[in-house]
Amino acid sequence: MTYFIKKWLVCIFYFPWICFGQEVEQHVISSTDGTQIKSLLLHPIALPSTQPRPVILALHGCGGLYATTGINKGKLNSRHAGMAQLMTANGYSILFPDSFSSRGESSLCSQKFSARKIKQSHRSDDVDGALLWLETQPWADTSKIALLGWSHGGSTALRSIDANRQKVTSRKIQPSTAITFYPGCSDALKENFRPQIPLVMMLAELDDWTPPGPCIQLAKNVGASYFVYPDSYHDFDNPVGTVRLRTDVPNGVNPGKGVHVGRNPIAGPQAWNQLLLTLRKQWE
Repeated sequence: MTYFIKKWLVCIFYFPWICFGQEVEQHVISSTDGTQIKSLLLHPIALPSTQPRPVILALHGCGGLYATTGINKGKLNSRHAGMAQLMTANGYSILFPDSFSSRGESSLCSQKFSARKIKQSHRSDDVDGALLWLETQPWADTSKIALLGWSHGGSTALRSIDANRQKVTSRKIQPSTAITFYPGCSDALKENFRPQIPLVMMLAELDDWTPPGPCIQLAKNVGASYFVYPDSYHDFDNPVGTVRLRTDVPNGVNPGKGVHVGRNPIAGPQAWNQLLLTLRKQWE
């Protein structure tokens, strides 16, 4: 790990209150289903505004984009703010489509699957809309777009790169790689998912919300890369907090008994470093 990468990971994971606080641009992007999607954009500070650079298209999980408590309530939550800092510090712009508030929701985590009105199909339309929007931006190197997703956003990323879907294969602008953190893979496994682009999955060994088993099988079926982080639960890469039991989540391995979520201070930085290494291998 280079000194620069190590310095930022230490800052983000151990002193997040120092690292967070970068200027955020707000944009409205048209999803291909017609919904106007509020989106947040952060750029590398040192680059000229029109200089093309790689772009991370980041898809939030079922909890949405924003912190819901504390002094940062209504702003990017710690995981998204930390990732934004890490990506922009390494010369990448990062775009966060807000798929939920634009459709009148703030979180889906406590909803049963059958009750959810926002589906991964809607969010895949948001990905398509964001790619079309990036095509019009002079600062976006559209040959270097990475699709990054956590949990529900990770499952959305899988749907958005599935070569079985005609709208995926017919896109003019394609992401060059997809990286997912603890996605739900069961549906993709049943649907004989085939990735249109290289796929890397970061999985948690002890995940009782979206267990790693289906994703491991999926990766083996299609030749995708995957990393399983030991002693880790869902949301293990969050730079703040500790492991806790969420009894409000009705889904998971043991429906009705809750799920464990929270930071692993060893595995989280390792996974984010692996993310950077994946991007550099893909683009440099």
